[in-house]
Amino acid sequence: MSSKDTTFIYCDGSSRGNPGPAAIGVSFQNNDGIEFFFLSEKIGNATNNVAEWQALFRGMEEAIKQNLQKIKFRLDSELVVKQMKGEYKVKNKDLLVFKNKCDSLKSSFQNFEIQYIPREQNTRADQLANLAQDSKI
Repeated sequence: MSSKDTTFIYCDGSSRGNPGPAAIGVSFQNNDGIEFFFLSEKIGNATNNVAEWQALFRGMEEAIKQNLQKIKFRLDSELVVKQMKGEYKVKNKDLLVFKNKCDSLKSSFQNFEIQYIPREQNTRADQLANLAQDSKI
């Protein structure tokens, strides 16, 4: 496998009201920035932080289903990235459930990386989350 086999997975969660109606957007892109798969899903009522964690978890689940081995997650939630890396402690019990689930999925990958990116670099995932928020289904 070369670095060309790396999949970049952009994740975003959104909540209108905190908590309120929430949704996630996840964009799977190849090394050339071409999207080859995406998720745009309502997740019920949740806080913004729960939505961010849910987006990461769903992205990880889908990467496993697709047998992707080298993944680089990109999120504009500094909280989730730092909690996932162990730089911040997870005190909220709802978020801790997601942290534990995501930690257990990490070993499914040959190479797992997670990085904080500014919101401006996460527009596609944000767009997908808003698409789900605005859908009537």
